[in-house]
Amino acid sequence: MEETLSELDYLVIGAGPAGLQMGHHLKQAGRDYLIVEAGATAGTFFTRFPRHRQLISINKVHTGWDDPELNLRMDWNSLLAGAPFKEYTPRFFPAADDMVRYLGDFAARQGLSIRYDTRIERISRPDLFEAVDQHGNVFRAHRIIMATGVSKPYVPEIPGIETAELYSEVSIDPADFTDQRVLIIGKGNSAFETADNLIETTAVIHVAGPHSIRLAWQSHFLGHLRAVNNNFLDTYQLKSQNAILDGNVVDISRQSDSSYLVTVSFSRVNEVTKGIRYDRVIVATGFRFDASIFDPECRPELAINDRFPAQTPAWESVNVPGLYFAGTITQERDFKKSTSAFIHGFRYATRALHRVLEERHHGQAWPHRELVATAYGMGDAILDRVNRTSALWQLFGFLGDVVTLNTDGTARYWDELPVDFVPDAIAAGTLGEVDSYLVITLEYGADHDRLDPFDIDARRIAQSDSEHALDGRYLHPVVRRYRAGQQIAEHHITENLENEWTHETVHRKPLIDFLETMLPAPEPTR
Repeated sequence: MEETLSELDYLVIGAGPAGLQMGHHLKQAGRDYLIVEAGATAGTFFTRFPRHRQLISINKVHTGWDDPELNLRMDWNSLLAGAPFKEYTPRFFPAADDMVRYLGDFAARQGLSIRYDTRIERISRPDLFEAVDQHGNVFRAHRIIMATGVSKPYVPEIPGIETAELYSEVSIDPADFTDQRVLIIGKGNSAFETADNLIETTAVIHVAGPHSIRLAWQSHFLGHLRAVNNNFLDTYQLKSQNAILDGNVVDISRQSDSSYLVTVSFSRVNEVTKGIRYDRVIVATGFRFDASIFDPECRPELAINDRFPAQTPAWESVNVPGLYFAGTITQERDFKKSTSAFIHGFRYATRALHRVLEERHHGQAWPHRELVATAYGMGDAILDRVNRTSALWQLFGFLGDVVTLNTDGTARYWDELPVDFVPDAIAAGTLGEVDSYLVITLEYGADHDRLDPFDIDARRIAQSDSEHALDGRYLHPVVRRYRAGQQIAEHHITENLENEWTHETVHRKPLIDFLETMLPAPEPTR
């Protein structure tokens, strides 16, 4: 029987990691919410992807720490409640089925309100949002949080590409490719995961894309090629019949014998074009957000080749008020810069989104604490946080802590705001009556993605040389001061091999000296 659920506070669409994380926060806050999931279980995505069933998110069980917060720096799979992922497997790179078990247990143990086998097919907004499922049930809500991920393949506009096979559908049995010539379009992890799987059986594999390969260990963006998927590079550079093509695939023509003639325009040889024959062509160019379920009056604008919804710094649609986003689709805000595309990034962004919603719609202040308004009081609070926080560590350069110096002479410490959201929060009075403020982040240094991180000369920064901390390339704390929306000062804390910023002379004193320029104060008696 069709039914109508009216006036939910929140309808969360998708019971993947982000949807479950959001459900946990909404339940803890006592909000009226419902999660709907198209599949029969939490984390349905992971029942099919990655295709070769190994995750590339690390699960470092043995860290030498007993602090759960620090351990989250080395745990890229756990959500921010319940049992840690390491209780499900000791594997450094877990199996996808471990994630399915983990998410299913999380949903059950948290007692989340979820409807499975509920595929939303249409969303309109006559007054409230109305989401209609495949059975005709209507879910009415003041606000919608889309946590569906990127659910549709992203297929470039190449003539003939419709005749190729998609990563999401192609066989993963290497025997099906014996003695064949295979072209894989795409240069991300799905492309190289596929190539590695086929090395033993194929005659030739070419991996093609318009840009040079970006390696994650150099760029620090985890969507670039990970070492766990790069065995294929050896087979290219050591002359084993395989190759990487830097260029555009401009045409794919299916031949009468079912083979393909593919025209490639090579980037490195003055756009010379060449026709190359293949037995199979596989498209592994990523995924995109599906906006087709929205009626025109509430369809979100898209960005980045229409792959993701365009979002404000508060993860709200730029053109549909009340429509929010959580999970991997929030990478539009830090595309190929930080970690919003991955669980270990968006678990913190989802918590921050919930804090935005609580402040905007339920009158709950952003979590904060009072500080002693001295250079030492602020400096020690900053060092305590950067030495322990997992949120700023994981969402580097994107989430920041904020210290406000208020017009009444007090100081407050605010945890984990999106850096781009801070000016809006200051202007709206969310953080009180502010005279000036500090934003604290963890960041890689300038040119970190262009220099070879294994080149000692390129990284020759003495870890005891605080005067040259600005030249550090590795992850380190950065403190910036703002007044009236303008940055007026910046301080870098020297990078450290063990990521411990505890040294009195190297780390603490230079920070205190910097802070004293804005609020001089004698050191309290110790």
